[in-house]
Amino acid sequence: MNLNLRLSMHKAWFEWLLLLAFAFFFLGPLLNLLLLAFSGKWQFPAVLPQEWSFTWWKYVMTQGEVISSISLSFGIAAVVTLLSIVVCLPAAYAFARIRFRLSQLFLFSFLLTHAFPKMGLYVSIAVLFYKLGLMNTFLGVVLIHMVNTLMYMTWIPAAAFKSVHQSQEESARDAGAGPFRVFWYITLPMALPGIVVASIFTFLSSLDEAQGTFMVGIPDFRTMPLIMYTIVQSYPQTAGGVFSIILTLPTILLLLAARRFINADVLSSGFAIK
Repeated sequence: MNLNLRLSMHKAWFEWLLLLAFAFFFLGPLLNLLLLAFSGKWQFPAVLPQEWSFTWWKYVMTQGEVISSISLSFGIAAVVTLLSIVVCLPAAYAFARIRFRLSQLFLFSFLLTHAFPKMGLYVSIAVLFYKLGLMNTFLGVVLIHMVNTLMYMTWIPAAAFKSVHQSQEESARDAGAGPFRVFWYITLPMALPGIVVASIFTFLSSLDEAQGTFMVGIPDFRTMPLIMYTIVQSYPQTAGGVFSIILTLPTILLLLAARRFINADVLSSGFAIK
């Protein structure tokens, strides 16, 4: 066996080992969570549950507080996504098409909400909301969620708009189309994949937000993450596994539905400052 063939075989084995390590460390916890949610009895040192049961599924799904938290979380996430689109898309288009002084600095400022510990930021916002009467209100919860979505809904759409060549827009204007018609029929469809990716990240970020909701929305606004913490602390771990699956399932379904929009090029261009 020549040296090149042996090296290629070793490389193939190494790649398989990396794949198995990835599956173990990233998919292993999800598989364990899935088994735990459907187990009736699972004691060490058994590798698999000794009994299978839907008892805790029935318990979790019959709790009125759990059902209301699910509907509240999806309602808030939908509102946050729509408002982020309305507020951030014009800004993203401006960053992509208009050159002005300090434009890169303003674009970079949207990253600051993710660059520092969020609790300190939330405390400052909570003090401001208290003065404005926004504590324990639906509007306050929506605004605190939007703090986390500004980066997604500005950076990624800005890169998507920038990828649309201005010559295509100019050709449509030369044919007699007005600015709004050019944007609606030329620019927006071509930038749509990036906007869809940003919208999905915004929706999922709002769905998973817990700290900001706790600071601003308690006690009347108890979303899925807040209820999950209560269940994990107060009930057996099986109930926590059930609720974790309920919280994770929308993420998986949305990513599967939008898999044709999400790729490395869209993501890398969306988080690059040009």
